[in-house]
Amino acid sequence: MKGTDISLRDELKGLGFFERYLTVWVFLCIVAGVLLGKAAPGVARWLDGLSVSVGDAPVVSIPIAVCLFFMMYPIMVKIDFAEVMKAGRNIKPVGLTLFINWAVKPFTMYAISLFFLGFLFRGLIGPEAVDYVKMPLGLNLPVGAEHGVGRVVLVEGVRMLEVPLWRSYLAGCILLGIAPCTAMVLVWGYLARGNDGHTLVMVAINSLTMLFLYGPLGGFLLGVGRLPVPWQALLLSIGVYVALPLAAGYGSRRLIIRMKGEKWFKERFLHILTPITITALLATLVLLFSFKGDVILSNPLTILWIAVPLFIQTNLIFWLGYGLSRLLRLSYEDAAPTAMIAASNHFEVAIATAAMLFGLSSGAALATVVGVLIEVPVMLMLVKICLRTTRWFPGGTP
Repeated sequence: MKGTDISLRDELKGLGFFERYLTVWVFLCIVAGVLLGKAAPGVARWLDGLSVSVGDAPVVSIPIAVCLFFMMYPIMVKIDFAEVMKAGRNIKPVGLTLFINWAVKPFTMYAISLFFLGFLFRGLIGPEAVDYVKMPLGLNLPVGAEHGVGRVVLVEGVRMLEVPLWRSYLAGCILLGIAPCTAMVLVWGYLARGNDGHTLVMVAINSLTMLFLYGPLGGFLLGVGRLPVPWQALLLSIGVYVALPLAAGYGSRRLIIRMKGEKWFKERFLHILTPITITALLATLVLLFSFKGDVILSNPLTILWIAVPLFIQTNLIFWLGYGLSRLLRLSYEDAAPTAMIAASNHFEVAIATAAMLFGLSSGAALATVVGVLIEVPVMLMLVKICLRTTRWFPGGTP
């Protein structure tokens, strides 16, 4: 056991400075965002107001779209679609990962979040607490009209939906649950000594699958949660935040390799992208917390109430993926990334979608950020579990 811990620490030293201390950066963003919200509340509001509108409704936040492009592009440019086409050779791990990510994970996330936020913690969050979220795309409801559990009200001259705060948090958790697999899973798979090829292929397949399933699943579960949004809004989000960087990544990868060669692409070009990705993420978080500072200061345990169901969901899905991998007699090299991919969330897309659908100042956006906050410590815990249980699988060694 001691040797495993030393080995993991040694490999962690090889991680980039930003990835290794991501949780620290998120905490610093909370502090910076809260201070910005107190010192210059108009700055964040002005930035959030820079948006593309349909009618009178702001649809796509330009600062968020720019930040998310730089979050997503480095993930997409790594994808080798030739390898994706070969994924059929490993049908069991690929099929198991898709099953957990799309047939199980969204529904367990909804059930667990509803239990904790809607029942167990509802009194702590505040049963009468409300949140003001954007009007859904394409709707033009008058003041006083009802939409799901929301009611249209005027907030500083803008029509908004007044909804129960706990349901806004629930919406953010739903958006995390339907956004599987993030770039960070490449780090977790590497640390767990898994099959890097399988991990990268599943990042690609999940990105492609999101183009077709994110809208229907999100529309269905948000509707069940009584915060309905039009499917076209979710499809627009996927188009802007997934399809656009995917197309840019595919095109630029081919161009760069043709001009400079694959070795230069992997050793030089990819090396400079990770700090850009993390910087864009942190800029988004500062902006978001500049809106939510009052909520956090008035109820500092808010983040804990959201983190509990996310922590339980992550562990449940990991053990489901790990256990089914053992039943299917997968090798450890395939089992570890399969469980890691299932447990990890594509929080970049979830944050952007929550900001687009409900607003950067919404409780839904805050809930997606909590997913970032717990990602690193929880996934490192699961990496250690994997390294200590390699003997559970065929060919595994202690």
